[in-house]
Amino acid sequence: MAGFPFRAVVADSAYGDQDGFRGELRAAGLPFVMALKPRHGTWAYGPDAHTPVDAARALSWNGPDDPGQWEAVERTFHDGHSETWYAADTALGAWGPDGHTRLVVATKDPATLPEKATWYLATNLPRPGSPREAESEHPPADLEEITRIYGIRHWIEQAYKQVKDQLGWADFQVRSDTAIRRHQTLVNCAFSFCWDAYLDQDPPDDPQQPATEPPHAAQDAERGEPESRTGAHCLLAQSAAPGSRLAHPLDKPPTLVAGLV
Repeated sequence: MAGFPFRAVVADSAYGDQDGFRGELRAAGLPFVMALKPRHGTWAYGPDAHTPVDAARALSWNGPDDPGQWEAVERTFHDGHSETWYAADTALGAWGPDGHTRLVVATKDPATLPEKATWYLATNLPRPGSPREAESEHPPADLEEITRIYGIRHWIEQAYKQVKDQLGWADFQVRSDTAIRRHQTLVNCAFSFCWDAYLDQDPPDDPQQPATEPPHAAQDAERGEPESRTGAHCLLAQSAAPGSRLAHPLDKPPTLVAGLV
């Protein structure tokens, strides 16, 4: 997509439960890992699983020492700490480990399937060693990779929300979709202008005067304590620019972007 390499399209259940959307991604040849609503039912025979939760509960689990059909996977969080979760391929209707769509369940506790720590995921990435691996246009993905891919979504959305708030994308007082898009386009143009002007500014005329340190340099230390910036300090340009230059147009955005690396 637009020349950017990526592993899979990832989305929450608002999109993942849309059969048409998943079908369009598949028709476009795009891989996906998308969440499902836990109790979104599907047709099935009486004793078979009717919801993703039913499919997960049908898997055998005898505790961490005897995980049954579950596999331990390590999740590394944004702050660096790790947790052991469990993931498994399961079946729901036509979906299965070797089908065109896999249903993967990842959870902190297979015994209780806690609501806020359990994901039900539909993906077209084939299971390693499955009959579909040879025919699929996408490289296979094991359970740990599926879990990792979906876990990244939370931080992408959080970072997007922070950038959106900093740039003022949501600060519009209009009603139509076209007007909202125009506002966001203007904000993007203004930000791009500030960024270009900041990077293209001339060095100081006085050789004895040190060059201005980039405003985000103090925050480059790994997980360093950021400066407290509130109110007017959240503006892209924090003060009047000397001459024709802009003052600190890249205050927060570089820090936010750096957090994604």
